[in-house]
Amino acid sequence: MAGQIPDLYAEARTGTGKGAARQARRDGKVPGIVYGGDTDPLPIQMPFNELLKNLHKGRFLSTLFNLKVEGQEDVRVICRNVQRDVVKDLPTHLDLLRLRRTSKISLFIPVNFINEEEAPFTRQGGFLSVVRPEIELRVTAGDIPEEITIDLAGLEIGDGINISDVTLPQGAKPTIDRDFVIANIAAPTALAADDEEEGDEVAPDEVETIEQGDDAEAGAE
Repeated sequence: MAGQIPDLYAEARTGTGKGAARQARRDGKVPGIVYGGDTDPLPIQMPFNELLKNLHKGRFLSTLFNLKVEGQEDVRVICRNVQRDVVKDLPTHLDLLRLRRTSKISLFIPVNFINEEEAPFTRQGGFLSVVRPEIELRVTAGDIPEEITIDLAGLEIGDGINISDVTLPQGAKPTIDRDFVIANIAAPTALAADDEEEGDEVAPDEVETIEQGDDAEAGAE
């Protein structure tokens, strides 16, 4: 589960619109907006390097932050979107949503698989085929899990892992109502190919029937 809420520092941005946003970028800042709650939207800007550092840490979009803006009360926020330059793939704008600790929010939480090396399927030559590396969960803002851990110990070739097989953190629920696959334990490629070839072979009794049919037609002639 999430531990201490990290601080995120930003500055209040004077002016709105494309002109003010372009000026912020020229000053080495990334413009953004804080919205939600019972307060008016607040235009902000963050130093480009600081935002990039946070993005490189990972899980930026699933981390609850304590936003600190000079002249404003601290508020808990979560990033809902980071716009990027289509060519350079660098951040150009961010949207932050105000939250209370009891607020419910849908987030994609990464899945961490453990004990793969000790699992029977590894000794059998099988491999883990991940269908969903992340799971979208409905969680409480004050209890956002860092990851969902799935233990692979005891799994063999042909086994599958569904969401119903996973113990989720208290208060967390999948956003999809139906049961769905997270990963499968697949057979080695060579073994799978052999099984397919065996499935294509004609059974001996089928061969005999064909041969008898040919003889019957020859006798009729």
